[in-house]
Amino acid sequence: MSYQFNETLDNPIPTYDGDKFLAGLAQIVDSDVLLTTAEQLAPFESDGLSMYRQQPFAAVLPNTIEQVQKILQLCDAMNVPVVTRGAGTGLSGGALPFAHCLLLVMSKFDQIINIDAKNNCAVVQPGVRNLAISEAVSSLGLYYAPDPSSQIACSIGGNVAENAGGVHCLKYGLTVHNLMAIKAFTISGEAVELGGSGLDSAGLDLMALLTGSEGLLAVITEITVKLLAKPLTTKTLLVAFDSIDKASDGVGQIIAAGVIPAGLEMMDSLAIQAAEDFAQVGYPRDAKAILLVELDGFTESVDEELELVNQVLMTAGATSIRLAKDDAERAQFWLGRKSAFPAVGRLAPDYYCMDGTIPRRELANVLNYIHELSEFYDLKVANVFHAGDGNLHPLILFDSSKPESVANAEEFGAKILEKCTAVGGTITGEHGVGREKLNQMAVQFTDAEIAQLQAVKSAIDDKGLLNPGKLIPTLRRCQEYRAINAGAGK
Repeated sequence: MSYQFNETLDNPIPTYDGDKFLAGLAQIVDSDVLLTTAEQLAPFESDGLSMYRQQPFAAVLPNTIEQVQKILQLCDAMNVPVVTRGAGTGLSGGALPFAHCLLLVMSKFDQIINIDAKNNCAVVQPGVRNLAISEAVSSLGLYYAPDPSSQIACSIGGNVAENAGGVHCLKYGLTVHNLMAIKAFTISGEAVELGGSGLDSAGLDLMALLTGSEGLLAVITEITVKLLAKPLTTKTLLVAFDSIDKASDGVGQIIAAGVIPAGLEMMDSLAIQAAEDFAQVGYPRDAKAILLVELDGFTESVDEELELVNQVLMTAGATSIRLAKDDAERAQFWLGRKSAFPAVGRLAPDYYCMDGTIPRRELANVLNYIHELSEFYDLKVANVFHAGDGNLHPLILFDSSKPESVANAEEFGAKILEKCTAVGGTITGEHGVGREKLNQMAVQFTDAEIAQLQAVKSAIDDKGLLNPGKLIPTLRRCQEYRAINAGAGK
């Protein structure tokens, strides 16, 4: 059962003098970067999760780090809540503003400050695009490994806030595994530096705490990322199956054979058809599922793994296995996968992208459950996801102009996420909780665990001004949602 966000329940409206606050902002930034009219604020009323829209009280696009610090100090002094926004590509409502908040837009901080090829790292500002890092160091034989599907547009600050993953996170890890240091400001304007240039740093791992905290703890101003040497050899397989079950079994068998691919992606028949219609990359239209398997490293080891993976997949029931003959064909294979989200967007007025993670052994079970829900709600679903680490991305097709369709899509998505927790998984793999998954936090965590999360938040932001109403639900919401589900016979 759907249980919508409630402004007064989840984010009590603070009291402050709006005119005085705007006058204070005008003393910090020029008028051209302080946005207050409905027309100016319209582009910022939603992030990539278009299910929800809301304009903030005001938005500001600072030009200097000093301005960011002063803005936060002003908000702290006047009790003004702050929502930080990067490129706005997030998919859980994490950058969604509130009617009474200041939207702090960090997009002007888009510079790569330093590239240190000898130590395989780069210092970047939070507004730098993910892909721009790899483009800047490509001539040095280096790249930045995390590669979310939105990497052409998403910013590295948002990647840190959500702990983004991507196609190659199975082998190379999430954002948190590819960071060395972070600089940030707390809500009071206090500067903090976490991590360092060494392999480890003293004390608690607060950098890992900040990574994935979804803007609730601090505003990130500078990031030092790890860079990797480009692999000597990369080979990519396009593998077709005549059933989801066989493809799912193939995923588990590859890992069980001791091979950790750089990427291991799955797409079902609807996603295959949509991607092929959109990108025309040569995907087999008659397949019920395909796997994209990428192997990289030293030539000899890649050749050995390739032979083993071929044997494993044939045993699993693959109907065809196609090796990309060169880099151009490999790029085509991945173009189809990277184009899947916009491609599916052509099939219906809207789609709702979910993000749950499950143990690999449960892939077939959960995918079949999603198919049953699709028939129950009469809403089509395209599945395209990171199969190697069990990170599902069901795309639920619906029509936002029809209230019943919206409600069904939300309820459908909630049941998928709750199924993920029931089989030993989690409600998010890389998109975060934001506003979207507050109810499912109540399913995954107990009241005591939620209280501990609230305590961490309060220790750093005792007024609750940074991105309030996101990630950590109130205990009241948790109790009410559980009661609603119990009453519905869940």
